Amino acid sequence: MNFCKLLFSLTAISLTFSVLAEEHKSEAVTDEVIKAQNASLYIATEGMGFGPQSPRDISAKAGKNSRSFATAPAYQSMNLCNIHFHTNAEHKGGDFTKFAGNGDGKGGGTGFVYSGELSASEKTKLQADVCSGSHGGLNAGDTVEVHYVHSTAQVKPGPTLGACLSENLSNPQLRVEAQVFVLVNSDSAVDFNKFMELGQSNGYQQALNIPANTGTPVQYAGSTTGPSYNEKGSALQVSWSVRPKAIKVSAQSVGAWCNGNVFKEDHAHGVRNLVTNVNLLSEIK
Repeated sequence: MNFCKLLFSLTAISLTFSVLAEEHKSEAVTDEVIKAQNASLYIATEGMGFGPQSPRDISAKAGKNSRSFATAPAYQSMNLCNIHFHTNAEHKGGDFTKFAGNGDGKGGGTGFVYSGELSASEKTKLQADVCSGSHGGLNAGDTVEVHYVHSTAQVKPGPTLGACLSENLSNPQLRVEAQVFVLVNSDSAVDFNKFMELGQSNGYQQALNIPANTGTPVQYAGSTTGPSYNEKGSALQVSWSVRPKAIKVSAQSVGAWCNGNVFKEDHAHGVRNLVTNVNLLSEIK
């Protein structure tokens, strides 16, 4: 294996880890544990040249990390390379401001949930969870944050964030379009698969129905996410667009998507602790 291929392989593995939760459950951790993780993150990144981090409160514009990089093109001029989602919203803001709790400290049971109202019928649980993973499954009433990942590399949609790289372009620009969904038990709810439809548009690989009616996306410079970065910085530079309004979708249809898709996603991933230290954040213009 030559150096370029080795670099490509190692980078792909690193990217994959950014969306994988550790494979075990534990009791909810204390506030002190989360504070210690946040302190470790700051120590690990201070003076090391890391760019701004994610996720964040999209309503808080302050940020002192001045390490800049070129904003990625609009997603319509990039190739969709991966879609995955997280149990609860990683970002805070808009329709998802209710804190789920500290969780297990490893990505499970934390993040933010839908802060709007659901009817009793919408919250009625299905007979069985869907999209079950190491931190449990999903059911009616649950919140997920979907990440539509795009790359300037000439790639096709595939499993893990390694699909966003190419041997011919190992440092592509990356953009994530983020949309929060709420699972409901309703026959009249929107089919989740509508938003997962893939195809080509103007020569680019695309998710053809990324929502355009869920508020003006908050755009900022950040990084990849996932709980593996609770105590260390992510070196990958990402242009983010986070939509502030959530969409209700059929819980059953989310389960159907998990039962088979080109991304081999069969469960929701854990979330990274919300980054609140302004020294680790970019300024939202």
